[in-house]
Amino acid sequence: MKVDPAVVKIFAENVRADIIQRPAGLNLDAAIVQKIANKVKIFQGMTHDCLMSTLAMAEHMPHKAGEVVFNEGDIGSSFHVLISGEIAIEKQRGDRVVTLAKLSAGECFGEMALVGNPLRTATVRALRDSVTMRFDRERVDAYADSARIIYRNIARVLAARLDVSSERLADLVVRTGGDAGPPP
Repeated sequence: MKVDPAVVKIFAENVRADIIQRPAGLNLDAAIVQKIANKVKIFQGMTHDCLMSTLAMAEHMPHKAGEVVFNEGDIGSSFHVLISGEIAIEKQRGDRVVTLAKLSAGECFGEMALVGNPLRTATVRALRDSVTMRFDRERVDAYADSARIIYRNIARVLAARLDVSSERLADLVVRTGGDAGPPP
């Protein structure tokens, strides 16, 4: 007896949906969903239904100004999308804290935990009262349609950030008169 692969896929997704408990979803009206679809790069290319399913798996996380979302060196398996407020990405260098970036609504952070090292590579601190949606890798991976789009868009975001970092490194090398040496 031959089994249709589409039936197997639907069955597997239903089993995953039953096993993986979704946190209480955000109550989002149509205008907010449309704004998220237009502004958040991680969700670009998702259909409305796919976006709604993806947003339903998120955990709503408020952060007070000055509060640390996570610390450099923490173990992580989730990424965040900043819905409101502003956050800083910081690295510790000796006794000095260096701000690498400031992010505003619509931007994501923590995505390296999905695609690479589970150790957080930077500290993230709320600069103002902020709200994020946290997406756990386990839930993202359980929904193939949204996972494919999220991972593709994470690759695009990371590539853009790498381009900016390369430009900054080149400028720094020129300013200091040094030689960056061979790539790592």
